[in-house]
Amino acid sequence: MQWQDAVVYQIYPRSFQDSDGDGVGDLRGIASRLGELAALGVDAVWLSPMYPSPLADGGYDITDFTGVDPRLGTLDQLTELIAEAHRQGMQLLLDLVPNHTSIEHPWFREHPDRYVWADEPQNNWRAAFGGTAWTQDGPGGRWYLHSFYPEQPDLDWRNPAVVAAMQDVVRTWLGRGVDGFRLDALDCLGKHPDLLDDPPASAPPPFPEPPEAAALERVHSRNWIPALRPALAALREAAGDAFLVGEVYRPTDQLGPYLESLTCAFVFELLFSEWRADAIGSVLERAARAGGPAWMLSNHDFGRVGTRIGEQNLRAAAMLLHTLPGPVFLYQGDEIGLLEGPGGDPPHDRFDRDRARHPMQWDAGPQGGFTTGTPWLPSVDPAARNVADQRADPGSLWSFHRDLIALRHELCGDLRVVAAGPDGRLAYRRGDLLVTLNLGAGTLALPDGEVLVRTHAGAGLGPGTGAIVRRAD
Repeated sequence: MQWQDAVVYQIYPRSFQDSDGDGVGDLRGIASRLGELAALGVDAVWLSPMYPSPLADGGYDITDFTGVDPRLGTLDQLTELIAEAHRQGMQLLLDLVPNHTSIEHPWFREHPDRYVWADEPQNNWRAAFGGTAWTQDGPGGRWYLHSFYPEQPDLDWRNPAVVAAMQDVVRTWLGRGVDGFRLDALDCLGKHPDLLDDPPASAPPPFPEPPEAAALERVHSRNWIPALRPALAALREAAGDAFLVGEVYRPTDQLGPYLESLTCAFVFELLFSEWRADAIGSVLERAARAGGPAWMLSNHDFGRVGTRIGEQNLRAAAMLLHTLPGPVFLYQGDEIGLLEGPGGDPPHDRFDRDRARHPMQWDAGPQGGFTTGTPWLPSVDPAARNVADQRADPGSLWSFHRDLIALRHELCGDLRVVAAGPDGRLAYRRGDLLVTLNLGAGTLALPDGEVLVRTHAGAGLGPGTGAIVRRAD
């Protein structure tokens, strides 16, 4: 498979399909729905963590990197899922979390040297979710470092045992048939070995941060390149030629050292960009210069694109995503326009991310076909949007995604922005195809040429609409 043009579908396992009525999605449920993804035309599936976990952070706090959470299934069922994905013509990616484990991982007690310890807090570093990045291991105990929740102690990548253990994890999964990995929180691997204070911030952070973290320039707690390069090289060595996409919470102009070892890295600027032609055009140009982009408009951490930019813009957003060069990542439910929901009551996630993790809606039934039991999070609006109804409707958003995915095979060449102006017109070339989106408030003229795809019918391009045109010039 050519990953350059791949459409990767992100599955949050607890919310995709429940097969046994306990209200939690599972591996057998995922396997039963792969035909739906094949019909959509996706090339690969990325599973968010399905490892054993106490769920202090939605599965990203892991107690066994090579096991399967028994609430989701068994290792044999995961092997069957991998084989079924391959039979359906899709690759399968796992989430690899190299920065930290769960505090309940056996390593934390049996191999404490694999973590970062101090007799007292060593610096002013702040955790990603707020608060100090240091926690004491019981009264009178030493202090350990955690870039995220206290339940997620950071691994010490200066220790060769950590490097070897994580390489073994990569090789184990590749040996079981996995095709690659999404690598979580990679910039956190690059910590200054002297644990120096982060200096005060001189400007707002490029991406959203809690106020305490935003007050610091995180140049020592993250993205310390001399420490980062050997860690990434070790992961690439273990992975061979397998696909590696990095979650690097940095601007694209800082991705160069990461792309020395990765296949590609996510362009977070697109996720956080204002829905304006000039803003998005600037993102596309910067990413083109950096190289190695992977694109997304939603995910399990940062919410739904339809809620962020408005339902009226969903078709234009789909056209944007599927016409970009490089792998694109489609979060489960975005193909039917699923919006954010109310979350859990009480919340499951302490950082208000339940709202983007509600169950997939397969039909118009009361639980959207997700479960015969009580879902762990409630359905949002299955009667209003679900796969069954939209798959049967050639004019639906699901069908529009399918048609755009099919068109990706005709796209070639680098992206060249040709318009990103105050009138709202965002236009870019891919070979002889011109993509034009109206992100403004007025109506724009339809470009000359053979119209291949339109978001909406009409005499021109109204707000929130777009077209793909083949041009000879």
